[in-house]
Amino acid sequence: MDGLIETIKSLDILTDEPVKTNIPAVSIFKSINYMPRQPFLYDPSVCFLLQGQKYISLGEDHLPYDADNYLVISVVIPMEAEVLATPENPVIGILVDIEMSMLHELISITGHPFGLSGNLNQSAPKAVEPARMDVHMKNTIERMAGCLKSKVEARALGDGLVREVLYRVLCGPQASALYALANHNGPFARIAHVLKVIQTKYAEKLDIEYLAGEARMGVTAFHQSFKQVTSESPMQYLKKVRLTQAKDLIMREKEKVYIAADTVGYESTSQFSREFKRLFGKPPSAFTGIPGFVDD
Repeated sequence: MDGLIETIKSLDILTDEPVKTNIPAVSIFKSINYMPRQPFLYDPSVCFLLQGQKYISLGEDHLPYDADNYLVISVVIPMEAEVLATPENPVIGILVDIEMSMLHELISITGHPFGLSGNLNQSAPKAVEPARMDVHMKNTIERMAGCLKSKVEARALGDGLVREVLYRVLCGPQASALYALANHNGPFARIAHVLKVIQTKYAEKLDIEYLAGEARMGVTAFHQSFKQVTSESPMQYLKKVRLTQAKDLIMREKEKVYIAADTVGYESTSQFSREFKRLFGKPPSAFTGIPGFVDD
């Protein structure tokens, strides 16, 4: 593992920007500068830090995330992260995608509808849960880290190691989120479906009645289940997705602020700018990187 950390340190990776590896379901990331608390959009994955520390917040919850604790992120979710990194001591990590076909296969092998832990909470679990790194998971990640340096080993062993990571999660304290995700008729899976709808249709005029219909739930039950899973109301979640997507357009595509606002579904640029600054702490113009450009 130390060898991989040194290899990642030498890579020219953008701060906190995941980079694909020789294993398609596995990405690595490196943060070299301190980053104050701000929102990020996380995909379904199991997240490990090989070095350093982040402070992760989801609603009122503050989640431990360091070399001793990994995160199980079962749905697409906006979270806030503070990155404790320096050029001398970068934050380095691995993301393992949650492969649904592999997850269903593993659950079918266990032969128990509630999974290996046997005594899962019947209510919808949260979208993000921390888990303590035990000796079995650590061993799996060390072997995965070792084979990332070789294309041959990655092709030969990669899928098996991704499968083993998911199996270890299913054996651990946060198995309930993965079992709930695989149960297509349960409330968690219905909320997960709505989150996918929001991810693809965030620029459209979405309201809570439409989203509740997508979940096949009454409005009140939908609102309660949505907040239980994501720690956000549906409209708060939608707003964060829109603003995060707009930030990406402004930073990576060098899009003008008013065009980015319109692209993600805002009719008023001034409202967009106010809500953007409230979420990210800076106006959209601070993220353009274009000299002399100011937002409306």
